[in-house]
Amino acid sequence: MSRRHKADKREINPDPKFGDLIVTKFMNAVMYDGKKSIAETIVYGALDQVQAKTKQEPVTVFHQALENVAPHLEVKSRRVGGATYQVPIDVRPERRQALAIRWLITAARARNETTMVDRLSGELMDAANNRGSAVKKREDTHKMAEANRAFAHYRW
Repeated sequence: MSRRHKADKREINPDPKFGDLIVTKFMNAVMYDGKKSIAETIVYGALDQVQAKTKQEPVTVFHQALENVAPHLEVKSRRVGGATYQVPIDVRPERRQALAIRWLITAARARNETTMVDRLSGELMDAANNRGSAVKKREDTHKMAEANRAFAHYRW
């Protein structure tokens, strides 16, 4: 990480089907070994399944799921006088989105449906309804931050 200046953000193009930047970021996070066409097939297949099962616009369900998974608080280790404290801090919007995307994909991969399309669609619908592993991860993060609220004065 350079100390001189911040790395400039790369420009990404919106996805071809929905024209949404966040869907593209999600697709890029699903992708393994640069195989974008496979990631596209998985994400679009999952969104089609969500539309078929919920009879709602799939992108709105996707955004609702991301919003339900995104954490507001997290803990960060701070070393003060030989002791390490877990200090609760607010999460920046870019990091909130990145964590939500990462947690959704990890939770989907851990599910036990047969194909990744089924896993991802199931996790997206669960997250949109405020349940599932990814939402539990957010709740655990918030509980940890709440439990360590006494150390909030070490924030800087």
